[in-house]
Amino acid sequence: MARIFLEPTLNRFLALLVGLGTTLASSCALAQLNILCSTDADWCESKAREFSVQTGIKVNLSRKATGEVFAQLKAESANPRTDLWYGGTHDPHVQAANENLLQAYTSGNMKDQYPWSGDLHAKTVGQVVGIYRITLGFGYNRDLLAKKKIAPPTCWSDLLKPEFRGDVELSNPMTSGTAYTILATLVQMMGEDKAFDYLKSLNKNVNRYTTSGTAQRQSVARGESMVGITFLDEFIPEQYVGAPIETVLPCEGTGYSVGAMSIVKGARNIENAQKFYDWAMTADAQTIKDQTKVIAIPSNRSAFAPDRVKALEKAKLINYDFVRFGASAERKRLIEKWDRDVKNAPK
Repeated sequence: MARIFLEPTLNRFLALLVGLGTTLASSCALAQLNILCSTDADWCESKAREFSVQTGIKVNLSRKATGEVFAQLKAESANPRTDLWYGGTHDPHVQAANENLLQAYTSGNMKDQYPWSGDLHAKTVGQVVGIYRITLGFGYNRDLLAKKKIAPPTCWSDLLKPEFRGDVELSNPMTSGTAYTILATLVQMMGEDKAFDYLKSLNKNVNRYTTSGTAQRQSVARGESMVGITFLDEFIPEQYVGAPIETVLPCEGTGYSVGAMSIVKGARNIENAQKFYDWAMTADAQTIKDQTKVIAIPSNRSAFAPDRVKALEKAKLINYDFVRFGASAERKRLIEKWDRDVKNAPK
């Protein structure tokens, strides 16, 4: 009789343990978030760390260029391993939205953002949101210029001068969202034919096209390149540690990018992705402290930004056409034209 009584009891107890184990496993699975980050590595790590401390959610973070992230999301679309894409130029995010790789989400913090953040969100039907704005320009090594007695460049046209031959560095638009923004900016400023003529002439002065738009900061700081073309925020960390770098807003005008954030379609940790998304749009998360060493304009109107960030408001900016240059077909056409006509142009 004792056996008859104990077996069901034991079975119920074992079932309870199995259920508890399943619940704990589910809880552990929910307490993590997989993020691909395409902005400054220090910024990526600091945001992941802050979010983890505040929420207890473990963030698995990997830093990759925007073009690499887009390619990865496309390759993994049937079985996504990424939950959220944080940072990087808006164009690849928009392209991912156009190719059905993202899913829409509207945060309750949307009302606190600048219009340019909301515009991007609206134009992508909620799939992409702006979280900061960065400005294109040049960084140059003042020691190298002084040694060679070369006047600092102040305009796009200056970069074509023979004294910069083999000493200008920028990234490759086939892998870098930064480089595509440079390409799209010049097309909008000059017209397509003149922009490609300019880039072919500039190719004579280019020493290399890098995979990522973040490489120029160290190349210029180390004196490997005299001038680097990228977003100005990239040079700030090197200036903070004493590198002889000066930055320039081109006299003819320049482009900019809205740094973006997106949730991946089919994300395994969707609730945690939404929590990070909401948090990343708060004033606290976006407040730029001096130690972050960046000069991006935050999307939250209440986020504190130091004077060096406010100075960017003086830049002569083009009226960037997000719709045209964010379209997959236009992006593909321009990049292929660059690869065919510019990359292999005579030196």
